[in-house]
Amino acid sequence: MNINRVTRLIKLLQALQAGAGDSPDRLAAACGVSRRTIFRDLETLKQAGVPIAFDNDSKRYALAGAHFLPPVNFTAAEALSLIALAKQLGDEGRVPFLGPARAAALKLEGNLPAQLREEMQTIARAIQFRINPYDPLTGKQEIYEQLVDSIASRRVVIIDYASLTEWETIRTRLRPYQLLFNRHSWYVVGRSSLHRGPRTFNLSRITTLEPTRQEFARPRGFSLERYLGNAWNMIPESGPDHRVHLRFAPLVAHNVAEVQWHKTQQTEFREDGALDFRAQVSGLNEIAWWILGYGDQVEVLQPAKLRRLVAARVKNMYGTYFEI
Repeated sequence: MNINRVTRLIKLLQALQAGAGDSPDRLAAACGVSRRTIFRDLETLKQAGVPIAFDNDSKRYALAGAHFLPPVNFTAAEALSLIALAKQLGDEGRVPFLGPARAAALKLEGNLPAQLREEMQTIARAIQFRINPYDPLTGKQEIYEQLVDSIASRRVVIIDYASLTEWETIRTRLRPYQLLFNRHSWYVVGRSSLHRGPRTFNLSRITTLEPTRQEFARPRGFSLERYLGNAWNMIPESGPDHRVHLRFAPLVAHNVAEVQWHKTQQTEFREDGALDFRAQVSGLNEIAWWILGYGDQVEVLQPAKLRRLVAARVKNMYGTYFEI
């Protein structure tokens, strides 16, 4: 059974469970097939265990008894994507704390008729997700759940945090606004009383969390997009944005151009095969580490401050391996 037929059978099931069912002609029209094909599909569903009944008075086919799924109107592509994504990302060794998503996908899959479920599983196995190396956040499940509850109830929490900025463990009252999984770990974004403004905290460095009864109101104008601004990744820096101009050598030019690294990026190939890459970023430290990953295949043209920063790190790297 191919994906087109799986799509058609799901569409037919949705039509059957809508209201009092429908006539063969209307079912055929809804699925875009002939009456002959509809009768064949109805028989396939019956053989798969779907309780289909025909009412002689109304001349309609409908599902007898409980529906195989609540009428949420999933398309086949939506159901397949949901099952594949939730099962794989929630699997052990994937994104931390998404086990419930996998359980939900298994329940959704389990409610499909046996034959259709087997076909879905076959197709889903052909889809794989590979994510970046990540922090498993061992022992942080309770902290994650407490943050979810605090965000939902709008209650302040008190956290002890092993800060890599202050280089000490700090304590702050946090108004948690948003949980975010980014690349390697889960983060919470919220207003920190210690910093008197919004900050980002890595869950792996939260050593203790105390819920409180103090309520807070999330600022109407707050959004994760606005908070991050034009940060290269996660950390927006103070001051005006920087206009960055990089030139990538032909060896890596196409690899760089294929990826949307930043929402402001603009790329242009040169006659020699090199690539000019431009972006406007909030802060230079994060993009500097990205640039260093391309070694001698990239040159910083602008701004001068970024050029000096990358040059200093290259010099320090050279000193690590060779005597200066």
